[in-house]
Amino acid sequence: MNVLLPIWSGYVRLTTRFPIVQTLVPFIPVIALWWIVSAAEVFPKVFFPGPVEVWKSFVSLTYKGILPDYLEDSLIRLAVGALCGIALGIPLGILIGVSKRAHTALWPVVLFFQAIGDIAWLPILLIWFGFGLTTMTFVIVYTVMFPVIFNTVLGVRSVPLDLFRAAQSLGASKFAILKEVTLPGALPNIITGLRNGLGFGWRALIATEIIVGTSGIGFLMFDARRAGSVVEIMLGMIILGTLWYIVDAWILAPIERATGQRWGTVQK
Repeated sequence: MNVLLPIWSGYVRLTTRFPIVQTLVPFIPVIALWWIVSAAEVFPKVFFPGPVEVWKSFVSLTYKGILPDYLEDSLIRLAVGALCGIALGIPLGILIGVSKRAHTALWPVVLFFQAIGDIAWLPILLIWFGFGLTTMTFVIVYTVMFPVIFNTVLGVRSVPLDLFRAAQSLGASKFAILKEVTLPGALPNIITGLRNGLGFGWRALIATEIIVGTSGIGFLMFDARRAGSVVEIMLGMIILGTLWYIVDAWILAPIERATGQRWGTVQK
């Protein structure tokens, strides 16, 4: 016990100084188990390559420029689709949240289209737009938009009525109430909606690239399947997980936490 205590103290100091260590440590046993199973050749190497083979594939594809190009294509598609989905989802969610008439008119339509999965649109999109950027962008926009709408509506309706009444009693205009009361009060839920929407959009992007793409990480994995290259498929899966972890843990989660702390929904 006395031996473990200094080791634990050193680990805590190390992770405090270098937070990335805390992120990497849980993956060590996973990679070690992967390496052991691969080295023991429980499964043939061609079907279950080890970490070394995947790393060599990563270096090779990066050196040839294939991986950076495909990664750039995927990220640009996600950014364009997500921005369009957010630009549509937030105003629509605010409108439905603040107006009973808009809620009555639009809510059934929103629920109807939300129930139609993004991939279900692909057959008709392929007829309309073919195998191209428009089809992939439509799917991403469609996927991102609904979580943003639902969370925005929830946020608007979660704002205490007393705040609206107080603003009205002070003579605030509707625009001022929207700007000073509704939007700040709904912001934590809106950020949560953005986080969920981007997560769904990322998965939809990969699925779309697998089906209709001619580049991107999803296409890389599907093309590797045709070539029987399990090592490239595993490389694509690792890149997907790593990228999303970076985006979510280092960008989206801190923004969501900071917003919650700013508006009192999360304590430091």
